[in-house]
Amino acid sequence: MKSILLHIHDDVGADSRLQAACDLARACNAHVHCVQVTPLPDLVAADVYGGAGYAPSIAAELHEIDEAYRTKMEARLGQEDIAWDWRQIDGDSVAGLLSAARLSDAIVATLPEGGRVHLSDPLPIVADLALGGRTPVLAVPQACKGFAVTGTALIAWDGSPESCAALRAAVPLLQRAQAVEIVSVEEADKAEFPSTAAPEYLARHGIKAQLHSWPRKGRAVDVALQEAIGTLAADWVVMGAFGHSRWRELVFGGVTRAMLRDTRVPLLLAH
Repeated sequence: MKSILLHIHDDVGADSRLQAACDLARACNAHVHCVQVTPLPDLVAADVYGGAGYAPSIAAELHEIDEAYRTKMEARLGQEDIAWDWRQIDGDSVAGLLSAARLSDAIVATLPEGGRVHLSDPLPIVADLALGGRTPVLAVPQACKGFAVTGTALIAWDGSPESCAALRAAVPLLQRAQAVEIVSVEEADKAEFPSTAAPEYLARHGIKAQLHSWPRKGRAVDVALQEAIGTLAADWVVMGAFGHSRWRELVFGGVTRAMLRDTRVPLLLAH
């Protein structure tokens, strides 16, 4: 990975995002592309109800706030030993980030804790970023202190197109991990050794991985995965995003939605 897009936004997850992006950039000798999106579309919608006269002044105020934050962040970035640049965009956050990420190898965004109650809470955009583009998303829990690229990586493996996409995207990082654990959760309450396709693929890239058939024991798949993360002391997780439609996951529940809600280590997601 040589080009990392960092979502710039003034929220309580900003420090963990920045640290994760810097850790990733240092590990891969990569360039960090800082993208700050000023969300002006809401102002345009308000104009329909008679707010047109105020829109320019509100937009100017938002740009002034973002410019002050840019000055603060550039001072922080100047203290890091990484290459970086800055881009400011007006528009919807997800659309702006996806557009800017077309030639990026990963997007670094925050995995919020709970719902968005205050303006300082991170934007809940990880799922939209993972589904909306072709660029893998490194979802960093807002309480994380960084991204231990060289630590223990866990791959949530089920052989789906989504998990295959995540595995391929993760290869440059898995090559730097000290340990790689592949976890396949049993689909029934009986031991069935999972397919060896994933470790065989990684072996061709010079990556040694341990394959685990993790007992489900009648639990939800995400509960079994969370147990595996704790037991194997994983520092970060690779997984496919939304193997079922997002609507189906919303109605019936799903592994991705549960992992986004409950995981406290960085997730590298691809769809």
